[in-house]
Amino acid sequence: MRNAAILLLCTSLLTCLPAFGQRAALFGGYQLTRLDGGTTLNGWNASLTGSLASFFGITADFSGVYKSGSKLHTYTFGPEVRAHVAGIRPFAHALVGGGTSSGPISNGATNGLVMFYGGGLDVKAVPFASVRLGQFDWMVTHFNGFTNKNNFRYSAGLVLSF
Repeated sequence: MRNAAILLLCTSLLTCLPAFGQRAALFGGYQLTRLDGGTTLNGWNASLTGSLASFFGITADFSGVYKSGSKLHTYTFGPEVRAHVAGIRPFAHALVGGGTSSGPISNGATNGLVMFYGGGLDVKAVPFASVRLGQFDWMVTHFNGFTNKNNFRYSAGLVLSF
């Protein structure tokens, strides 16, 4: 059910963009997550941002990080603001959604609330692609009645514009 809802949201976002005459950006790359207590996990991060104006868009962000039998998958959505200056695009976002955690980091499989607050910097490489030099997010999680506010996420990779 959850996967169907995510697919419907992404499809709706992509099909609505031509009506607005706007663009979309697809990001994919590496992610490093540092959890409170010193645990560091590595994995992937992907996002789709649909532009509603030249400076504003809606982002759907998905990620997965892993270490020694532990894993954390997130799916978050929210607004993104950005600027365009000579091929450089700084951005900021506030993303809210859910996550699934299993293994020693959560004492068993569990679902919970995940929030990311942060931003980053993209640099244009060619007309349809940019390099995300860095995306830095403060991550807040709420699993099993416990809120953890001291988590950090770094992502870098490739952004395709269409």
